[in-house]
Amino acid sequence: MLVAGIDAGTQSIKVLVYDSIDKKEVAHASCPLDLISRPDGSREQKAQWYIDAVKKCFDDIDGETKTKISAISVSGQQHGFVPVSEDGSVLWNVKLWCDTSTSLECREIEDAFGGRDKVRDEVGNPILPGYTASKILWLKKNHREEYEKMKYVLLPHDYINFFLTGKVVMERGDASGTGLMDIRKGVWHEGICSVISKDLIHKMLPISQDLAPIGIVRKEVAALLGLNESAVVAPGGGDNMMSAIGTGAVKDGEMTISLGTSGTLFASSYRPLIDEKGRLAAFSSSHGTYLPLLCTMNCTVAEEVLRSEMDLSVEDFVKEAEKAPIGSEGLVFLPFFNGERVPDYPKGEAVLGGMNMTNYKRENIARSALEGVSFEFLLGLDAFKELSFVPSVISLTGGGSKSPFWRQMIADVTGVETRCPKSSEAAAFGAALQALAVMEKRSVADVVEEHLEYDEEKKAIPNASNHEKYIEAYSKWKKYCDAAAPIFK
Repeated sequence: MLVAGIDAGTQSIKVLVYDSIDKKEVAHASCPLDLISRPDGSREQKAQWYIDAVKKCFDDIDGETKTKISAISVSGQQHGFVPVSEDGSVLWNVKLWCDTSTSLECREIEDAFGGRDKVRDEVGNPILPGYTASKILWLKKNHREEYEKMKYVLLPHDYINFFLTGKVVMERGDASGTGLMDIRKGVWHEGICSVISKDLIHKMLPISQDLAPIGIVRKEVAALLGLNESAVVAPGGGDNMMSAIGTGAVKDGEMTISLGTSGTLFASSYRPLIDEKGRLAAFSSSHGTYLPLLCTMNCTVAEEVLRSEMDLSVEDFVKEAEKAPIGSEGLVFLPFFNGERVPDYPKGEAVLGGMNMTNYKRENIARSALEGVSFEFLLGLDAFKELSFVPSVISLTGGGSKSPFWRQMIADVTGVETRCPKSSEAAAFGAALQALAVMEKRSVADVVEEHLEYDEEKKAIPNASNHEKYIEAYSKWKKYCDAAAPIFK
């Protein structure tokens, strides 16, 4: 059986086709996406770009392969807002997860509800910049006519599902990232919705609670993409939810760290984890559990900025870092080039500290950058442990996971064994596995156990002695991090 995963990311649309009988990927295509950026922090895209890119990807896949695809599932960047009218027209640009132009609306919603603590206690998550909730209020305030015409609030993956099937529905995982879903009950929280608008609850899509198909590919879409008309469309989910499936974080105690431009740390949990200190987002998964998640705005970006300044390739930058000892001889790097979400430093900037007459060396600077990024994940791991969640294993994905040095560093810093899936496309592959689970009417966990393979050569076992040294260095790093709060808050 052939199944397909569509990954609608910020930078591109990707399509992966997986053969469940031979257990191998048989096709892969990608199409880049543009980004609309404005000085006020706006980060937007056109919804039509997604459809055009999906078509381009399927155009690049062999015709016979496409006609054999039995099921499709869509992974999409979380939190994006696609306002759609009753006739299916998109009323405004898609405001993305990285859009920070609605920070004022976040405060307005929380204040009107009774404050951040009350929002977190009753809904499960505060209203953070990036979440969908503030984008809806922004549209209402700035483009009232378009808001009044809006019939449905869709997320990017929902919009592609709508294109494929003509059905409007939202699944629980992606819905949990809007800031409007009661995490404990899995339904829209009427109180927080009414703060934005009394009629908003009626514009929110039904939330599907299971893994049943949401529909069949429409005939005209099947003809356009070259698919068979009986192809089933599974619910799909947010990119982190699909990456959890694609990396194996589907059972209690399993965790994933994504080392991309931004960094995420998330785990599958059979109970909701509400972090009162706000470090973890209390999300649901797209495979029937919960998905508490840490998101940092700076990960490989720190390496990219420094190696550009040093005029080094990725490989040479890592070689420099390898020359330095654990702790970088006391150098401390706060990698907050883009501000930061955790710690909550919206005005954050990168800081190099701890310099003295002997430790200001090229290799220490390189290593301290990688250590600083890795220590941010420890902030999330600390939060998990405080909530009585201790990971048994950590899967690594993203561009940074290609580095043996960084893989070992993560294992030593966390004190947990790390592994890497053989598929480098975690979200697209996770979507394909969800589609397979839907077709076979099996649990996602069972399908993952059967089909997800790990690269044994990339496994990293933590070194206890190195872990102790990293924890000592982390203690110093955290003092610098905490001391920066009055400047970066």
